[in-house]
Amino acid sequence: MDVKFYRGIIGTFLLLISALQCACAGEVVFKGDDVTIGKQVEILEDTTSAMTIDDVTARGIFTPSTEETPNFGVSASTFWIRLNIRNTSAEDNIFLELAYPRIESVTLYSSGEGNPKKETISWNDAFDKRRVKHQNIVFKLNIPRQSAQTFYLQVHGSEQIVVPLIVRSEMNFFQFALTNEIISGIHIGVLFVMMLYNFFVYFSIREKSYLYYVLYILFIGLTQTTITGYTFKFLWPDTPAFNEYSIILFPALAGTFALMFFQNFLHIRERSTATYRIITVIIVTYGVAVLFNLIGLNMVSYRIIDVLAPSAALFALIVAVMLSMEGYRPAKFFLVAWSMFLIGIVLYSLRNLNILPYNTFTNYTMQAGTAIEVILLSFALADKINIFKKEKEISQAQALRISMENEKIILEQNAFLEKSVNERTAELQFANTELNLTLTKLKDAQTQLIDSEKMASLGQLTAGIAHEINNPINFVSSNIRPLRRDIDDVLEILDSYDGIREVNSVETLQSKVREIEQLKSDLDLDYLKTELNTLLKGMEDGAHRTVEIVKGLKIFSRVDETDLNLVNINEGIESTLIILNYQMGNSITLVKELGNIPSIECYAGKLNQVFMNILTNSIYALQKDKQEGKTPTIWVKSWLKDPETVAISMRDNGPGMTPEVRAKIFEPFFTTKQVGDGTGLGLSIVFKIIEVHSGNIHVNTEVGEGTEFLITLPVKRKARPIPDFQ
Repeated sequence: MDVKFYRGIIGTFLLLISALQCACAGEVVFKGDDVTIGKQVEILEDTTSAMTIDDVTARGIFTPSTEETPNFGVSASTFWIRLNIRNTSAEDNIFLELAYPRIESVTLYSSGEGNPKKETISWNDAFDKRRVKHQNIVFKLNIPRQSAQTFYLQVHGSEQIVVPLIVRSEMNFFQFALTNEIISGIHIGVLFVMMLYNFFVYFSIREKSYLYYVLYILFIGLTQTTITGYTFKFLWPDTPAFNEYSIILFPALAGTFALMFFQNFLHIRERSTATYRIITVIIVTYGVAVLFNLIGLNMVSYRIIDVLAPSAALFALIVAVMLSMEGYRPAKFFLVAWSMFLIGIVLYSLRNLNILPYNTFTNYTMQAGTAIEVILLSFALADKINIFKKEKEISQAQALRISMENEKIILEQNAFLEKSVNERTAELQFANTELNLTLTKLKDAQTQLIDSEKMASLGQLTAGIAHEINNPINFVSSNIRPLRRDIDDVLEILDSYDGIREVNSVETLQSKVREIEQLKSDLDLDYLKTELNTLLKGMEDGAHRTVEIVKGLKIFSRVDETDLNLVNINEGIESTLIILNYQMGNSITLVKELGNIPSIECYAGKLNQVFMNILTNSIYALQKDKQEGKTPTIWVKSWLKDPETVAISMRDNGPGMTPEVRAKIFEPFFTTKQVGDGTGLGLSIVFKIIEVHSGNIHVNTEVGEGTEFLITLPVKRKARPIPDFQ
């Protein structure tokens, strides 16, 4: 036989096989009941993804499907599915459902006169563009009764491509959709309730396991509702781009928080460092998968998740089994709950692989397993709290036992220590007597020094008041004698008018008037008026000056210094300057810039003492070291630094201080004055008073440039009780 004969035999054989396969495919006869048509369709794989419907219908070689639910795995090819449906039911409208929503794009071509009709459902389009608003891929077919029609499905996906094809009547489709909504609602409700419950428990006890568990429930719920298409339908129907990313993002977050809960709940870090490091590597790998998905490497990220998710689940199961075998109670709870979750996932996967049938039970094994898992894990967390409670009780009992043993030891020690204490007590009593004597002497010395400082201040106050009040009083007393003389002259003129009453004639009256005018001219009545006004004004000024001095004295020496009151410190500064005016005299220039500041809470008398001590030191420094060509000047300024703080500046252009002196000026008994001129307690008392008012005092000084004391005080504060400055 020649080669042509063999070629003819082989060709005939192949044509026969092809014809038998086409005959096996057959057509779908729809009688009104739901029918799964996976074995009644024909499939063509387009590895180039370049074929059009015309190419497929003209020269496409289809292969009959042998699977109830065709599963093409993860592939970059485009798959064409040809199906011939004969409608023998009583309805014209039937539905073709592809019950797997995570397929990237499905296009239905229906044969007819002219160009075939085309309808595309893609996750790159908004959900509202779908003709049938269902989370699965559903096409509405218009096949007249007792007629048949051929359809072509073009399927393309970047994930696993599973094609469960079901033909339903309109009523059956609505019943299926209702049932699906109810079961999914129950599933979501269980997850939501458990999430809220554990979230509130977390806020009550602040246990991190609860927080990780809540986040795990949230993202495992989002993962499963994304797989079933509900998130795209209800949460982001107008954002298909995010829907594409979500299938990687949510599983990665769910896996991450599941592992974090796992390692925190079972204390993995304390039990096994190696296991903890493996968990850390898995979590980082989840992050890498999300990163690849964001930068467009979708296939790589899908492969990472496909490998990582079952590996992490199996790893957690193995660790839980090992810990359970060690008798660790929380691990047993986790093992049962995790096993229920894995069983649900495995059953769902077996359905997709056609090992299990596609029915109501296998449709919801994943959701059922998750719901049972979250409930059992909640029980596990509650049991963990009970374990902690029992451990705490045992620990308290052990602590009590140890405490009783320690008490026994302490009683034995006390007998030994009591003797030693008695011996030491006698020694300490003797030392205490010596210390009390020394302390009494120190207190007496301190009291004498402070009394000396007080007497010096009192002397300054007395001298200042005596000097200031002497001038206005002398002015008043010196005006009394001329005032009395002028009043007597005026009274004499007034008395001369009394003679007018005895006048009987006009000539006598005129004569009397001439006498009075002569008297007024002799006494110079106009001069008397002017002099009276001058004398009275002088006495008025003297009295007013006396009142101001008395007012200043009253403000300066407040008796309520142990009470915290609202006080205008500008008044205290003015009163202090009045008292010190006699010391400054005309030799020192005073420049005041007292701003508009609010009253502050303070001890007024103590702050007046602060101003007195600082200004006295400035006057002393200016009078002691006079510099040629420079006018001794003191600047006093107050202003509102901010809404909560006032500032007072007291500056002079005296000799200034060296850094060594500046560092010691607030130390008790430190002074640069001559012996007998001061005790060295003035600025020490100033520092303590400012400290009690929660204020600050800064000293800015430079040799030859003068010294500035800058004080800041809070407007309002809760002051501490003022200490005894004696």
